[in-house]
Amino acid sequence: MKSKAPSILSSDLVLTGTIVSDGEIQLDGTVDGDVRAGSLIIGEDATVSGEVQAETVVIRGRVTGSVRARQVQLASTARIEGDIVHAALSVESGAFFDGHCRHSSDPLKDTTPSQPAVAKDTGMKAEPMAKADSKPPAPAKGQDPLGSLEPPVASKSGF
Repeated sequence: MKSKAPSILSSDLVLTGTIVSDGEIQLDGTVDGDVRAGSLIIGEDATVSGEVQAETVVIRGRVTGSVRARQVQLASTARIEGDIVHAALSVESGAFFDGHCRHSSDPLKDTTPSQPAVAKDTGMKAEPMAKADSKPPAPAKGQDPLGSLEPPVASKSGF
C-alpha cells in the first residue's frame, strides 16, 4: 500500500470555500471556510476562518472558529478564537485560546451542541440567567455590605 504525500497549501494561497481530504494537509496560507482532513497542520503564518475537523490537528497559526479533533496540539504561536472539542489536548506555554473546551470520547461523531438549546416560546417571559463567572450585585451606596449582622453578645448567667 502506497503512502500518500501530504497536500501543502503554500503561504501565498488564499482560498474561499471548504477543503476536504482523508489524508494529511499542511496549511500555510489563508482559508475562509471549513477544513476537514485526516491530519492537519496549520502553520505559523496560516489563518483559518471556519470550522476545523480532523483526526489530529497541530495549530501553530490562527483559527477563528470551532476545532473538533481526536488529538489537538496548540503550539506556543497558536491563536484560537472558538470552541475546542477533543479526546486529547496539549497546550504549549504562550498559546492563546479564547473559547470553551470540552472533552469527548469521539469528538468527530459527537454532535452535542456546545451552546444550550433554545427553548420553545410558551408565552411566558423568562429572566436571563446570570453568567457563572459574574459577580454578585454591589450593595447600594450607604448600605452596610454585611447587612444587619451584629456581633454575638455574651449572656450573663449565674454561673
